[in-house]
Amino acid sequence: MVSDEVAPTVRHGRRSGESPVPRPPRFVGRGRELAALERALASAPVLVLVEGEGGIGKSRLLREFLRDRHARHRVLVAAAPPVRQPYTLGPVVDALQRATDGVGGLGLSMLAGALRPLFPEWGADLPPAPEPAQDAPAARHRLFRALAELIGRLQIEVLVMEDVHWADEATLEFLLFLTAQRHAPVSVVVTYRPEDVPSDSLLPRLSSRPPTGMGLLRLELGPLDVAQTASLVSSMLAGGQASAAFAQFLHERTEGVPLAVEESVRLMHDRADLVQRGGEWVRRRLHEIDVPPTVRDAVLERVRRLHPDAQAVLRAAAVLGEPGDPAVVLACAGLPGDPQRPGWSEALTSGLLGEAEAGLIDYRHALAGRAVYESMTVAERRLLHRRAGTVLESVPRPPAARLAWHFREARDTERWRRYAELAAGAALAAGDDATVVTLLYDLLVAAELPPAAVLALVERLPKVALNGPDRIGELVKVVRRVVATGTLTPNEAARLRFQLGMLLDLLNEFDASRAELEQAIPDLGDGSEDSVRAMLLLGWARGTTAHSQVHRQWLYRAAEATPLLPASARSAMTSAGAAGLLLLGEEEGWAAAAQVPDDTATVAGRYSMLLRDLNVGDLAMRWGRYAQARTLLRRGMELAELYQYLRHRAAALCTLIHLDWFVGGWSKLAERVDRLIEDDSVQATDRLECELVSRRLAAAAGTDVDGDVLRLMDEWRARGAVDCLMEPAAVLARAWLAAGRVDDALGVTEEPLAIVAHKEIWLWATELAPARVDALVAAGRAGDAASLVADFARGLRGRNMPAPAAGLALCRAILARGDGQPARAAQLFASAAAAWQDLPRPYDALLARERQAHCLLADGGSEAGLSLLGEVRQGLAELGATGDAERVTRTLRDSGVSPAPVWRGGRRGYGDRLSPRELEVVRLVVAGHTNRTIAQLLHRSPKTVASQVNSAMRKLDVSTRTALAVSAIEAGLIVADPPE
Repeated sequence: MVSDEVAPTVRHGRRSGESPVPRPPRFVGRGRELAALERALASAPVLVLVEGEGGIGKSRLLREFLRDRHARHRVLVAAAPPVRQPYTLGPVVDALQRATDGVGGLGLSMLAGALRPLFPEWGADLPPAPEPAQDAPAARHRLFRALAELIGRLQIEVLVMEDVHWADEATLEFLLFLTAQRHAPVSVVVTYRPEDVPSDSLLPRLSSRPPTGMGLLRLELGPLDVAQTASLVSSMLAGGQASAAFAQFLHERTEGVPLAVEESVRLMHDRADLVQRGGEWVRRRLHEIDVPPTVRDAVLERVRRLHPDAQAVLRAAAVLGEPGDPAVVLACAGLPGDPQRPGWSEALTSGLLGEAEAGLIDYRHALAGRAVYESMTVAERRLLHRRAGTVLESVPRPPAARLAWHFREARDTERWRRYAELAAGAALAAGDDATVVTLLYDLLVAAELPPAAVLALVERLPKVALNGPDRIGELVKVVRRVVATGTLTPNEAARLRFQLGMLLDLLNEFDASRAELEQAIPDLGDGSEDSVRAMLLLGWARGTTAHSQVHRQWLYRAAEATPLLPASARSAMTSAGAAGLLLLGEEEGWAAAAQVPDDTATVAGRYSMLLRDLNVGDLAMRWGRYAQARTLLRRGMELAELYQYLRHRAAALCTLIHLDWFVGGWSKLAERVDRLIEDDSVQATDRLECELVSRRLAAAAGTDVDGDVLRLMDEWRARGAVDCLMEPAAVLARAWLAAGRVDDALGVTEEPLAIVAHKEIWLWATELAPARVDALVAAGRAGDAASLVADFARGLRGRNMPAPAAGLALCRAILARGDGQPARAAQLFASAAAAWQDLPRPYDALLARERQAHCLLADGGSEAGLSLLGEVRQGLAELGATGDAERVTRTLRDSGVSPAPVWRGGRRGYGDRLSPRELEVVRLVVAGHTNRTIAQLLHRSPKTVASQVNSAMRKLDVSTRTALAVSAIEAGLIVADPPE
């Protein structure tokens, strides 16, 4: 065996046997992945996800694929910079700017006018800017459609996005948009490092769900093995092969990461640690060789061996953080603009830099650039960022977002603010509120700004896009500090207090918010929009401490001040005031809502209409005016669809789903709910509403949903939406009372009922009050139950609220039953059932009739009671409340009645016989398998299996899985295995 330890010899300062400069490595070890990529994109469109750690070879795989494909297909290659710059759609914009010199002659539609904020240099060729969108998601959606059109006109077939773990939120949303199209316009290939995906990134949405109109390919790149490592090393060194021992040694030190292997070989070359012997490349001095443990260490050692000018070039390229013109890189490095300088040449031949495209220079590997950047001192970075910013200021169409970043890092506050505000303006026009928040928030918390500047920036900040209590809390500290300086005029201080009040409201610190708003109003000025908005915020029934009378007085004051406002603002304020009154249960709200004109001629007018229809439609549903609610919600949804208010359209759909739950429109409701829960345009609060409906459907089918409903209550409580606690608390109380958990039912209703009673907003008690009365009666607290019913009745007096009135009728029936008056209770339950049915709320009506039947049975009317129970069972089954129907079935059986199988309507299919698919499921039930296991065995969803089990139970007229198995065997449908 030949030893790898060879003593070095030196000749003229060089070591004999030393290799020439290592060549770029050959493409090694990724043949299978390359073939899979070729196959997938041959049947476009497809989404390809390429993941792997830094330096594993994701970019190299794409370069090899694109080498020939560029000639056959139109490919757009974009890359997110290694610094998460707040730059709307930055990678896509940069790639399109490099892909074409202009858009004249492409035949773009008027929609392309939305591209103006991103491509001001194409202003002469783009259509006029469209009317501003008042809804940021709608503006963003319009921009995405325009970008997709441009990509189509450029005949691009594949969009490659590298390093999406660094991409801005808008870029990720655009990728989600492309992959959600039913007819995807392009194939999308993305690369990312899972370990570097931020916790708040949208990337998991892209990687965790199958695209709508595309195929899907996941490629996870792993390290090279020893043989592949040897092949990679050999390809870099001319004239021989790497020895097996050398490859093994290098593989152990680099763990087979291609970039680490490459950088280690280059470093060993620089050290003259490699010699050729017997046709093999081997190491010198086995016991002295040191391979740095990380790519970073290898890169930095190599950089230190270069000429100072070359090091300056590498540092400048690292600070720029993106492909740069050689003249820009040299200027940033502080070197004369001569690309022929030795330092420039050495930097290019070091293997660290390469030509990105079109003559631009960048790091071949982002990891190397980050290593160099992070190795610099703070002072060095500040100097180079200042140089970079100054150089980029003079280029045509200066990039505002990048300039803001450079001057931020240079601590040049004046220029940082100037460019951040320019970039924020462009982002706002593009509907990218997230970028606006990032830019302005950073200025507010990290820069030392004068008070007037803080006021101006806070007023521009889109509050709806703020997320996370920590971030809002930091803003609160900044604003409070500025208010405390006492340097602002009374009006400026009031405006800042108003902003502070809104921020505190977002934190659910309602008492603190009210204190700031009340102090601000006198100095905001009569007739100012801020003063009326502050009054409306005080009038909205948020929090638990303020009484309804306090909210009501602020709403009245807002109504008195609204006529002083400009005409463009009056409708929106009137609409908000009407909704506030209706939430309090005030009849005046209907008249106020009628004052909002049907005006679609202006943006402000139609937006006010939209808000009126959605808010008043939601409140009409709460009042029990279901026909009116449906009319308003459908009209609002049509407006939202017509004018692309996507967030509001989703809100309308969620409320309509809730309405369909109430009125018994349960057919395919679960599927609609599931689609909305997965819809990215649905806001968090609306998603919670959909989840509640989903859980209520499951509970009616007999599923235990207690944990999910408790979670929903916690989320609503955390958001300060106390009015939303009432319905889920009632759901839990009813389930726990049925299980005999009286104390738990009392506990879950106590806090919500205390809120209602303190604020005296009895509209909120429609379902909660009956559940609480039920729990109090069950606990033997009949006096407390009677007091609650009396308070409920007083709260509804003089108000025409059909749903709460039906709830009150149910409360009275529960009291009568608790008092031992079954005959009277039966009459009252019948009245409650009629009140529910008049709305209509058939599920609640059926449950009231079930109680009526029990009272009839208790009063000796067995025939009438059992007959009524049979009708209730049929109604519940037809509605889809199979769990409730099974409960009634058990009651009938216990009374000696064998009810006939229930047909739920619709297509009878196999009638009362089990279908072949149901028989498959029942056989596995008999074998003792769970629904989840059955789903896996039959390749069906657990939901489908559960539905088939329930269907089989209905057809065999049983209520448990055990009874299903026994009945199927007794009927000869299933042959049981003989006992062992």
